[in-house]
Parts: sequence; structure tokens; C-alpha cells
Amino acid sequence: MLSPKRFMVSVRRLSKHLHQLQKLHKIPQQSLSSSCEAEAHICIVGSGPAGFYTAQQLLKANPSIKVDIYEKLPVPFGLVRFGVAPDHPEVKNVINTFTQTAQNERCSFIGNVEVGQDISVTELRKHYTAVVLSYGAEDDRRLGIPGEDAQNVISARNFVGWYNGLPQDKDLCVNLDTDTALVLGHGNVALDVARILLTPIDLLAKTDISECSLEALRSSRVRRVVLAGRRGPLQVAFTIKELREMIRLPDTRPILHTHDYHGLQDILTDLPRPRKRLTELLCKTALSPGDTDKGLWGLAAREWELRFCLSPLQVLTQGSQVTGVKFGVNTLEGPDMSSQRAVLTEETETIQCGLVLRSIGYRSTPIDSLVPFDEARGVISNVRGRVTGETGLYVSGWAGRGPVGVIVNTMSDGFDVGKTVLHDLQQGILPVHVGRNAALDILMAQGVQIVKFNDWGKIDNAEMCAGEKVEKPREKLTDISAMLRIAAT
Repeated sequence: MLSPKRFMVSVRRLSKHLHQLQKLHKIPQQSLSSSCEAEAHICIVGSGPAGFYTAQQLLKANPSIKVDIYEKLPVPFGLVRFGVAPDHPEVKNVINTFTQTAQNERCSFIGNVEVGQDISVTELRKHYTAVVLSYGAEDDRRLGIPGEDAQNVISARNFVGWYNGLPQDKDLCVNLDTDTALVLGHGNVALDVARILLTPIDLLAKTDISECSLEALRSSRVRRVVLAGRRGPLQVAFTIKELREMIRLPDTRPILHTHDYHGLQDILTDLPRPRKRLTELLCKTALSPGDTDKGLWGLAAREWELRFCLSPLQVLTQGSQVTGVKFGVNTLEGPDMSSQRAVLTEETETIQCGLVLRSIGYRSTPIDSLVPFDEARGVISNVRGRVTGETGLYVSGWAGRGPVGVIVNTMSDGFDVGKTVLHDLQQGILPVHVGRNAALDILMAQGVQIVKFNDWGKIDNAEMCAGEKVEKPREKLTDISAMLRIAAT
């Protein structure tokens, strides 16, 4: 395959030769736009990690290509802003890289535009060389059990949005007047929400956590968090970094039951290195807790507990108040301990609690009825980033592969999809449309206030100034109308 640079040289030479032939034979000049990368203008829907990494690959690999990044909110960065826990500021440093991409003269941020409502995917496809859907996973999986819709049974996704200042979750009703919270799930998000519930308030107050959630947590009575999952210690989805943070959480005691870990030390050498290190830490904490009774955890005021082999059957309530969850007890079956499946038994167990956080996975949602969508998997139907049956339509990130992995995985996926778009462009598969301004005209005709990246800078500055007044990195705006007023100044 030719490199982008060599390809452009070849195109220029071909164009020159055709022009000479046209003069000699009086052939009407034909546009080379159907195969010329110089006129390519790519639309990316979504300004989270998947969108920015895809844009980064496109801009870096082709010095002529232009990229527009559409975002439904007036602010960029998606899950980096609204998903990463406030006590993980180092993870948010990737925003610096995204800012460099957005400030590239060939990249335009187009905020406050909801694709599928303000403008359709079909309309975008008419005016761009290609459209890449990178809008993430904005819904969550449900349990499908009685009582799931009771008050104080909350999606972890919404809870994360609540403490991270996501406008749509700012008014989430979270009742923390209970001593025990139950988190259903064993992933990183489950540990995130458990950690936020248990972290001393003076530590949270130094982060960019939203002020309304900080005030609610100040008066929280939660002192115990139970994390329950369907399978065993070898199947947990959280990573060692998040586990280590939980174990070291100030004034908080971990409760790991020794019987869950017997025999695991005998198979450690057979495990892949990441799983081995994680399991070693679990075993060490459970089987060799050290001075649990009189040292680090002896006088702890809070605790968190890991429970395994439990499948939720029913959320129990008294009136409108959650009182607990009834579980079916599972047994693990299969010859390979690391991939055993959970099989429900007739035994049941009830865990008492006043708050239930459902953290069993995210799923994407359809953005347009004409875009093929796999309802069962909750993703846009695609083959290696190419949307099934569609030329010039692509998907990157969680919208295409599901909510798995961390930011580095999304980076790899964004780069790969960017390379796929470039390949199809080089092969002449993509018709090059030169009508990007027509798409913006559609938005202007509807009265949509477009927020550019410079406008976001005004919002960013306002948030940091507000944060300084309360000794925080920033105080996020949660009201969209307030964002738009500042952007328009």
C-alpha cells in the first residue's frame, strides 16, 4: 500500500498527465475528487476518546484531510470529563492531547449539535467524504428483575454522571440516608462508585467533583458498601490499580472472605500476568491481612466487602424504600477455573441495604433508524469499523465494539478505524463530497447555537475561576443554558 505522501505525489502526477491529454484530445476536464484525498472532509460524531483518537490518526496520516467533530453537549471530551472519577486527575491529562488535536487548523469542534435530532446521519453523509460514529455508550444494561424500578435503585452510569457534573444527571435523586449500599457488578465502574461513597469528604473536596453531589456526600450515612458479582475471584473485571486504591482507602476496612480464595494460590503460575498479579493481591488481602485487628484497619469507621457467586433475583422494598436484594447462590462449573460459568442453585441469600447501584455494563443506543444496529449486543453493526452494508459510514469506540477496556484500548480502536478510513479513501472507495458548509447551513436554519472550540475555552476558563474560589481544580457548569450564555460572550 502506498504511503499517504507517495499517494498524493502519484495523484498530482496523474492529474498533470490527464490535463495534458485533455488539451491534446480536447477531452472535457473531469474532476478527480472521487479519489483525491486533498479534498476529503471527514465528519466524526462524538468528542470523547474514540472521536479524538480517530481524528488524531486522520490528521496525522494525511496533511490535507480536514475533520469536523460534532458533539451534542457544548463541552468536549466525553467520558474523560464525565466518566473518569474525580479522584483520578492523572487520567484526565489526556485532555491536553485532545486539545492539541482540536486546535489543529484542519480540525473543527462543532458543539451543541445533537446528530439524529438537529441534523440526521443521512444529511451528514451527503456533505462529507465519510462519517465516523464515535458517540459511545449512553445507556446501561438492566437486570430484568422485580423491584428494579424502585426508588434508590440507580444505574451506576447515572450515579457517575451525577458526581461528575453531567447535565442530564445533575438532578438525580440519590438517597444516602442508609448505612449500607449494594453495588451489583465487579468492574472498574463498580469500584469507582464504591470508592466515591467511602472516600473521606475532605479528600473529595479537593477534586472537581460536582458541588451538589459533594454536599450530598457530606451528609451521607453510608459506612458499608457490598460489591456482589455472579462469578468468582478469577472472573472479576476490575484492574489491579482500582483494587489497590480500594485496599488503601483511608479509614476503610476491606472484607474479603478467606473461603473464596482457597486453592487459588496453587494455580497462580498458570494465569496470564495481569490476572496473576490481580489474584495475588486478592489472595494476600484475604489470606494474609496482617494487623487487621489493631493496625491499618482495626479502628476503621467504614468497610467494603467483596461477595461472589450471587445472581440478583429481586429488589426488596418496604413501601417505596429499598430494604435489600434477594440473590440466588451460584456454583461455578467448567474445567478451566479462569473461565468457569455461573450456574444457579436453589439456595438463596438476602443482603440488606438502602441503596442499590446497578453496574453490570453499558450499551450504545441507535442514533438513526437507517444505521444498522445490533439490539442484542447494543452496538452499531460493523466489520472492523465499517458499518455493515454502508459505504462511507464507520464506527469507532464503544458504539462499535461495546463498553470494554480502558482509554488505551479506545485509543487503539480509534487509530485502527482512522487507518481504515484512509485506506478506503486511497482506494477510491469514498466519493469526496465538498459540501460541508451545507451541513452547517442546515443547523443555522434551525437556529442551533454552534459552540466552537474557542467558545469552549470561555466555558473552561469560567469553570476554573469558579473552582479557585472553593479551592478546587474547577467547578463544572451543569446547566447547558449557562454554558451557552458564556460561550456566546
